[in-house]
Amino acid sequence: MNLLRTLAFAAALLAGEAQAAEAVRIRLGALAPRGTTWHRSLLEMGEKWRAAQGAGAEFIVYPGGSQGGEADMVRRMRVGQLNAAMLTVIGLAEIDDSVAALQKMPMVFRSWGELDFVREKLRPGLEKRFLDKGFVVLCWGDAGWVRFFSKEPALHPADYRKMKVFAWAGDNPQADIMKTLGYQPVVLEISDVLPGLQTGMINMVPSTPFWALTLQFYNHASYMLEMDWAPMVGAVVVTRKAWDAMSPAGRQALRDAGEAAGVELRAVSRREQEESVAAMRKRGLKVQPVTPELEAEWRRAAEQMYPMIRGKMVPAESFDEVQRLLKEYRAQAR
Repeated sequence: MNLLRTLAFAAALLAGEAQAAEAVRIRLGALAPRGTTWHRSLLEMGEKWRAAQGAGAEFIVYPGGSQGGEADMVRRMRVGQLNAAMLTVIGLAEIDDSVAALQKMPMVFRSWGELDFVREKLRPGLEKRFLDKGFVVLCWGDAGWVRFFSKEPALHPADYRKMKVFAWAGDNPQADIMKTLGYQPVVLEISDVLPGLQTGMINMVPSTPFWALTLQFYNHASYMLEMDWAPMVGAVVVTRKAWDAMSPAGRQALRDAGEAAGVELRAVSRREQEESVAAMRKRGLKVQPVTPELEAEWRRAAEQMYPMIRGKMVPAESFDEVQRLLKEYRAQAR
């Protein structure tokens, strides 16, 4: 009789544990607007995970910055209000600043091939650092090259020093460096950019073409400098606590779905870069070509920033590793 009671208790305990594992709820925040490729990709990822995780599992996506800016979403994950997010390097650096090497070194990367090579080399170390700090990286993506959108025509660095430039909230070191170099940064959340342009609070926005089109920046900043300043890089992360609560099948499904989403998002964003420019041209965007001489001038301006970026915006070790890897890649490409 005692044996039967023991077996019954063990069976009930195991059933309870299985039910608890299945009842995981993922709450994911993102700046990506509802209906965009990024939003749809997150929803598809959630469907694949739910099917593997089992009955009771929930995957809720909060798009459009409804959970606040990127720093806000990281804080929400740390206190348990969210347990996953799609973040750019701005938000990812709130977790570990070594990731800044992928986005905050202007004009270092000259092609997607260079970025892909460096990211894959850095990826194991970056993901280990994130895991040590309580976050699992599900996938890496990018959203195009950052270009300069302004209300008035501008070509040279000196032209932009006269403007009030959007600087992303949460990236205070960047704003400090801009001030040192004579620029006029105005720190805002991404959701405040359009009102800022409309009211004259800012008149220049560094943005990828896709975001300029999607969020309608270009209607108020209709001049675009045709120069790739830096890639916008991002990742989808989930808290380790939520990850550990999943079943093995759920974890594997989410890992696989994340990897597939990363591949898709990178391909789509790179295609949408020029598609977005073409669409904005038809609606009045004025594209300002960059001559080799002008590009060289901008490259000198970027290089002037490197001593200030190294060790302040980007850890010195990460900065140096990117430079080393780029030399390796370029030597192989000859």
